[in-house]
Amino acid sequence: MSMKLIRIKDVMGRTGLARSTIYKYMDEGTFPQQIKLTTRAVAWVESEVEIWIQDTIIRRNNEVV
Repeated sequence: MSMKLIRIKDVMGRTGLARSTIYKYMDEGTFPQQIKLTTRAVAWVESEVEIWIQDTIIRRNNEVV
């Protein structure tokens, strides 16, 4: 099984979220956690970010209007 890691700019581009919002949601436990690659580099598992996006769409579709 291959996993693709994506960097913060890709995460921001895919989600439409600002960097600070991504870290805020991570702190709240509502966004996938990063993986530390080196002392200064982090990445996210692409499939986890995609699942988060899909779950967000599902929650939106289930909201009572």
